[in-house]
Amino acid sequence: MEQEEKKELIAYLSGFISERRKQRFDEVIANRTDHIRIVLENVYQGHNASAVLRSCDCFGIQNVHFIENKNNMKISADVAMGSSNWLTIHRHNKSENNTRESLLHLKSLGYKIVATTPHKNDFTIDTLPVDDKLALVFGTEIEGITPDVYELADEFVKIPMYGFTESFNISVCAALCMYELTTRMRKTVKDFNLSEEEQVNVYFDWLKTSIDSSEGLIENFRKMKS
Repeated sequence: MEQEEKKELIAYLSGFISERRKQRFDEVIANRTDHIRIVLENVYQGHNASAVLRSCDCFGIQNVHFIENKNNMKISADVAMGSSNWLTIHRHNKSENNTRESLLHLKSLGYKIVATTPHKNDFTIDTLPVDDKLALVFGTEIEGITPDVYELADEFVKIPMYGFTESFNISVCAALCMYELTTRMRKTVKDFNLSEEEQVNVYFDWLKTSIDSSEGLIENFRKMKS
């Protein structure tokens, strides 16, 4: 669908939601970012993946990548609290090596691959530069990130810890990382917001999600135009 048609449909479909809902959409879209993306590799616990989605929505991160080499990630409605409706979720499960394909694709889009692991000493989360676009990769709690992530990562980052336990729960780790990085990003990165094209695409998807029989309304709109 062309951008101009989406803009026309946004204007049309906006008439089918309340003014309060529209104001909320406008507020949220203005703070959405694609400067940071979250990547979950082989995370099979649905509650953990769902908690990460909820944090992504709260911190304004629009794009999340599920790398599904071993299993399909299931979203828990009780934990996600509807957050998946407002995010752009990319599932990578078609290739023999989905990790390599997805990370190379992110690199081609200009993202630095940042692997989270307590076993490397490149950066702590509070010292990781946020000037460049970042794709933050989290592995499973037991195995961590895979060798492919180690090979393709541009940077490694960890959260300082001072107890006996080696690592945080993945959803806690992701939330702490997102808070730190998005806070500094909003203060120091000038163009962290979604581009105009991205805003149109996301806003259009939100309207379709929010309105019952949205496909029928879109079809009627096209008939009226023709």
